[in-house]
Amino acid sequence: MVRKRLLCLLLIPFLLMSALPVSALDKEERLWQDETVYDIMIDRFNNGNSKNDYKVNVQDLHAYNGGDFQGITDKLNYITDMGFTTISLSPIFDNEDKGYDGNSVQDFYKTEEHFGSIKELKKLVKEAHKRKLKVVVEFVVNEVGPNHPWIKEESKKNWFTDAPKLNLNNPEVQSYLTEAAKWWEKETNIDGYKIKQVQNAPKAFWTAFAKELKNVNKDFFLIGEVQSTDLEESASYQEVGFDGVMNMEFMKPARQSLGKVNSSFEDALKTADESQKIFTNPNLVGIELDNSETVRFTNDIVANNHNPGSRWKLALTYAYTTPGIPFIFYGSEIALAGEENPDNLGLMGFKADKILIDFITSIGNLRQTLPALTRGDYKTLYNKNGMVVYKRSYKNEVIVVAINNTSKTQYVTLTKKDLAENKELRGLLAGDLVREDNGEYKLVIKREASEIYALAEKTGVNIGYIAAIAGIWIVFAVFIILAMKRSKRSKK
Repeated sequence: MVRKRLLCLLLIPFLLMSALPVSALDKEERLWQDETVYDIMIDRFNNGNSKNDYKVNVQDLHAYNGGDFQGITDKLNYITDMGFTTISLSPIFDNEDKGYDGNSVQDFYKTEEHFGSIKELKKLVKEAHKRKLKVVVEFVVNEVGPNHPWIKEESKKNWFTDAPKLNLNNPEVQSYLTEAAKWWEKETNIDGYKIKQVQNAPKAFWTAFAKELKNVNKDFFLIGEVQSTDLEESASYQEVGFDGVMNMEFMKPARQSLGKVNSSFEDALKTADESQKIFTNPNLVGIELDNSETVRFTNDIVANNHNPGSRWKLALTYAYTTPGIPFIFYGSEIALAGEENPDNLGLMGFKADKILIDFITSIGNLRQTLPALTRGDYKTLYNKNGMVVYKRSYKNEVIVVAINNTSKTQYVTLTKKDLAENKELRGLLAGDLVREDNGEYKLVIKREASEIYALAEKTGVNIGYIAAIAGIWIVFAVFIILAMKRSKRSKK
């Protein structure tokens, strides 16, 4: 009993200290641009139910490898612990043999048996929502499997442009896909769709498609992947029904820069600057370093004889702090490697070095607590030979991001032209502190390192705070002495 009371007393100072005033953000209503997405290839993530392992062969990357809905459900805490707020799933529909990636659709109204039942999918969504984790599903519109029964139907010849490519100009095809999309939305309570190659369908279709889905749920999220080197063409899809747009062209320059040391950021920042002017909402642009169709970013790093850990940290800092929604492909947290598809779709490994996972967790938490990183405007403050500094501002919050992609320590001086005077920059990743001195902020960033700073009022010696802490410890000491005396008396 005495020990329990002493333990409670030990906790008192810490509880009181935590109650002292601290800098806090008034969190507003959560928007889609506040999300951080973990992008999952279902078959390659985690095998949670061996009963659905039909013709599974983990030695063959062209075959099903066993990942399923239950496996993802089992790892939801793993995902949320890293700071992710949304999961994006590869296609869930019934597929042909070896259709592990979900693109060889056999039936738009059934789940793939290797992944589990619709009941298990609903359970996954329900458990995700319990953790305030949203669920986006990739909806296939461009094709079906080569053995789909429609292909042999005479009445559906005009449903295809070239078997098995769907004719997205055909009103019957458009109606079928819209109804199927609405059915899954209602049936499973998912939160959104990611759709690839949206440029293959008329824009008028997407406007009608979006209207139908948002009539069911006004907050339902639609993000379209556009294959185009033209930013204006990509941006146009935000005007026809898509909330967000994804395009690897956005991240190619950044990926090329961050894949090797001493590489310029010029092209990456140019793309970021152009996006601010072209997109209706640049904060809803999907940011991805790799996906199911690209060589893994880790391979770029290794090809340049660099350490994957340090390179990934810089790349993640960039992806999490530039305008847009980060889509982090499964396995990035363990620097999973892989060449062209399907080599880039290796099985996830959960027994790995946690250094990169810890970094993702830290930066993920920062993204969730700093609205400037998800809603703020963007301005480049410094860019020279691989050293870059930019600013994100939202209301009264100012965040400064410094990325040193060089092999030497870099020194950057910011002035009152860049930041308000008589403030300080508080490092939130590495704990750096930079006070304004004669109108200047002098940043020192070690080689291949990054820092995220919050602009704040200058701190000094807080006599009141120190006195309060001292008082707490004095009270604590008195409690301990009295407890010990009482314990001795009770023993006598």
